[in-house]
Amino acid sequence: MRRQAKGVGLAIVGAGRVGLFRGEVAARHPAVQWIGIAEKNHNRGLDVAEKIGADFVTQDHRELLKRPEVTCAIIATDEHLHVEPILAAVERGVPMLIEKPLATDLAQSARVLEAITDAKLDAVVGYTQRFRRKWLGAKEKVRSGALGDVTLVTSRAFMNRLVAIDNYKRTDDPKTISPMVISGTHALDIVMWYMEAKTPVECYARSIDKVLGPLYQGIDATAGMIMFSDGSVYHLNISWALPVTWPGAVYSLEIGINGTDGVLTIDDTHRDMVLAVSAPQNEGYAPDERRLVDFMGSYPPGDMALGELRGPMREETDSWLNRVALGLPTQAATAAEAHNRLMLTKALDLSAKRKQPVKLPLEPGEERAAA
Repeated sequence: MRRQAKGVGLAIVGAGRVGLFRGEVAARHPAVQWIGIAEKNHNRGLDVAEKIGADFVTQDHRELLKRPEVTCAIIATDEHLHVEPILAAVERGVPMLIEKPLATDLAQSARVLEAITDAKLDAVVGYTQRFRRKWLGAKEKVRSGALGDVTLVTSRAFMNRLVAIDNYKRTDDPKTISPMVISGTHALDIVMWYMEAKTPVECYARSIDKVLGPLYQGIDATAGMIMFSDGSVYHLNISWALPVTWPGAVYSLEIGINGTDGVLTIDDTHRDMVLAVSAPQNEGYAPDERRLVDFMGSYPPGDMALGELRGPMREETDSWLNRVALGLPTQAATAAEAHNRLMLTKALDLSAKRKQPVKLPLEPGEERAAA
């Protein structure tokens, strides 16, 4: 039987890059009847509102979420500013699409998860890479048992330092920002999604801070292992301190999955499309005049083509709007999964700080005591 779509009144809290991307997609969705924007930078809010044809603009997310037209919300503020708008949306009782992570502090993340759970709200988190076709294809092979029992997974993520610098400049507390928490979490989420039947029990990691440490009290790179109760191992590393001229617009990833009956390797480095130009282009995360070569497609949301966003963030946003309007299931990460990913990244960071293993799960009190 054909489902009858509900009309959607969408609140977008945060009108930066992601708020604009998702707003443009939402403006084209047939179920969306009303869009409101909350953005602290009023000129930016007005600009995005004009681009997507929004019906309402304010600098106060509380004012937006009190509007009677609102039936769902996208939380797209800076990573360290998610908590207040999420709790306001919980109070309003509307389903949410929240950019990752739930919070940059583990205790705050636990608080947010508890509020969402107690309110019985449908809240999903923007682990956009779940909507790339290659990761979905790999998920199906793991899920269907083609590889047998997965015993070892490796992942390697390389990023130039533009994302790191941008994140460190926007935060008042650099200790809550790390390559694992902000960016390594994408690869970690994919792998933990593949290994969802297994229980992580311990992690061990080391970090390096020779580039971003002196400048921003930051971390350059982290390498570590997560051990599971059945003896399986996930070995991972991420560096977001590569030179600005590294051609990946943002994310360059390789994953290998070993099982008792097979192996699957996935190249998501985007070296199959290389752009070389004589003058700087408006490509990727943050244009820089030194960047004349780019791996096209390495910007996680996707790419602009013929005036529209094409790629995983478009598919994810459409999928979520279908979830809200039609009640259709999606592969989006749940709030509980997002909290788990933050816990694992914080545990890896803590292990690197202590230079010793950390038992899992890491409790918020343990992280705060270490801090």
